[in-house]
Amino acid sequence: MTDLQERGHLLTEQVNPDSLNLDQLSSVEFVELFNREDANAVAAVSAAKEDLAKAIDLAAQSLEKGGRLFYVGAGTSGRLGVLDAAECPPTFCTPPELVQGIIAGGAGALVRSSEDLEDRAQDGEAAMAQREINQLDVIVGITAGGTTPFVHGAINAAKSRGATTVFMACVPSEQVSVEVDVDIRLLTGPEILAGSTRLKAGTATKLALNIISTGVMVKLGKVYGNRMVDVAVTNQKLRDRALRILQDLTDLSREAASSLLERSGKWVKLAILMHEAGVDKEQGDKLLSQHRGNLREAIEAKKSAIK
Repeated sequence: MTDLQERGHLLTEQVNPDSLNLDQLSSVEFVELFNREDANAVAAVSAAKEDLAKAIDLAAQSLEKGGRLFYVGAGTSGRLGVLDAAECPPTFCTPPELVQGIIAGGAGALVRSSEDLEDRAQDGEAAMAQREINQLDVIVGITAGGTTPFVHGAINAAKSRGATTVFMACVPSEQVSVEVDVDIRLLTGPEILAGSTRLKAGTATKLALNIISTGVMVKLGKVYGNRMVDVAVTNQKLRDRALRILQDLTDLSREAASSLLERSGKWVKLAILMHEAGVDKEQGDKLLSQHRGNLREAIEAKKSAIK
């Protein structure tokens, strides 16, 4: 029988001295304690800003060359990765394969605990082979406690395939070391409920993943100013958002903005370019293609050509 690994020394497994009387607090005191502790999640993300920025830059460079971004995790970490990946297509109109979440146990683990499968490093390796990971891809391994075999198996396999590797954990590197291109440590400290990393560790992870995916999309030209100009217009709420973006950026009436949106094929970015550069849909498509989908570059190039 294999000896059970001792994990009590890990930062995420330690006991929080400020919550020793958790079961004796009033509901208001309970909420206040959570609120104070959650502030540590924000501080932890801030402390990792340099590594987060490096991850954004490397991922953007890879995706611009045709690569893909993968989040790999188990349990809460895996679910958070899948969530962030799933939100990219509606927000930035990206193809589903561009940003993908991989969770130990597959889709079923999203709604039913499959934490026992996180111990299978070979499953992480198999996931990399199944998706034919290559040197253009970026793999972000997410494990709050830093020890998940499924994640380490994926990271090692991705490295052997030449991919860019990023590690995200909530324990210091001296507790769990790993050889990767970017090592992100979100040191949130012991949880209010000892060992429950779905709390502060999960919050910090969610914040960090939001930063990475949004930062990458900004670098890829999916954003103009602070507007999601590549938003997929797939329902009434998103159509209303698209029209408001057009009205704000062009000073058009709602009726005129609606007409422009239809002429663009319901593509906000193209609609703005058509209006600002005075081009039709076909010309706008060509111009955006020439500038890798970057709206600001396309507009500036057209205006410079006219001068």
